Amino acid sequence: MDFAALRRWPDVEGPDLAASDAADRLILDEAAGVVAAVGATDAPVAVIGDTHGALAVGAVVGLGATDVRAHQDALLGERAIAANAERLGVAGAIRVGALDADLVRGARLVLLRLPRSLDALDEQAALIAAHAHPAVVVVAGGRLKHMTLGMNDVLSRWFGRLDVSHARQKSRVLIASAPTRPPAPGAWPRHAHDAALDLEVVAHGGVFAGAAIDIGTRFLLEHLDAALAGGPAPRTAVDLACGTGVIAVELARRLPSTRVTATDQSAAAAASAAATAAANGVGDRVEVRRADGLETEPGASVDLIVLNPPFHAGAAVTTALAERLFADAGRVLAPGGRLVAVWNSHLRYRPALERRVGSTVQVARDPKFTVTVSTRR
Repeated sequence: MDFAALRRWPDVEGPDLAASDAADRLILDEAAGVVAAVGATDAPVAVIGDTHGALAVGAVVGLGATDVRAHQDALLGERAIAANAERLGVAGAIRVGALDADLVRGARLVLLRLPRSLDALDEQAALIAAHAHPAVVVVAGGRLKHMTLGMNDVLSRWFGRLDVSHARQKSRVLIASAPTRPPAPGAWPRHAHDAALDLEVVAHGGVFAGAAIDIGTRFLLEHLDAALAGGPAPRTAVDLACGTGVIAVELARRLPSTRVTATDQSAAAAASAAATAAANGVGDRVEVRRADGLETEPGASVDLIVLNPPFHAGAAVTTALAERLFADAGRVLAPGGRLVAVWNSHLRYRPALERRVGSTVQVARDPKFTVTVSTRR
């Protein structure tokens, strides 16, 4: 297929990520060999982790599949797959949906971009082994610099055979077959109780920090009451880039009269946040939305936003994601509304917060993290 025809969707994983790469091409080439051997595309083909649609579109155009079911954790990536499929005239053969049993049910072939998180890979492999066709073949690939032997171990946990391709253009493919078909699909999502906060955390694979509470969030929660002091109780609050929803749960607990929303563009995060809220008895008071930042919120409509911004885009460290969320917060906060943020102290976000939101004061700081409150002009 003509990979050059694929268009990169802005900000899916960062400004430097192409719409396709050598790993996509190697996955499709190895999959062509599987199709030639077993005719796997006469059944549904599942695609997991496709960034912009190279694998989903390639399964139709290059492999002859007519029923492709694709999942991409990032909402912008999901939109990129759908947009490229529409542009290239194959939208009718591709359905983009959730990471669930229906995605892989009956599939003889699964094309998978290896995730960086072994937990994410474990959840995906467990799902495939439990619900795909007994003769399913998984063609899983990635860039060599992001691959580890731990990935082989995870796939070997769920499949009886694992073959490894030769490296090509700094990429490699793992081919898994003979699923072990365990009696249960695996312990996903995972649950953990945080004794310090008396809070149950629920996490799907690949969510940042898993079922633990990361130290930045913990530092923010230690100083949240101080950050909220001195102003009226907010009517509305948003846990932006919510991850597992720990901050949303604490907002619901500490601000019983406030309507709380949790939002994240990750499907795994949104599902985890909803489960975390339910596990802590505030599921009816926390509305979880899978969205690109605050796209679902009208301008000047929210009294309080709390944010622990991501600073990785794929493998790269970047401030662009945080600045984009700061700008979104500046648009959505009502006049006098507050953005409470925790960030890595060395990133020095205060000028960006002043520029994007408004007057910013420091609430707490240690060598690793800083908590600030920015007030909308």
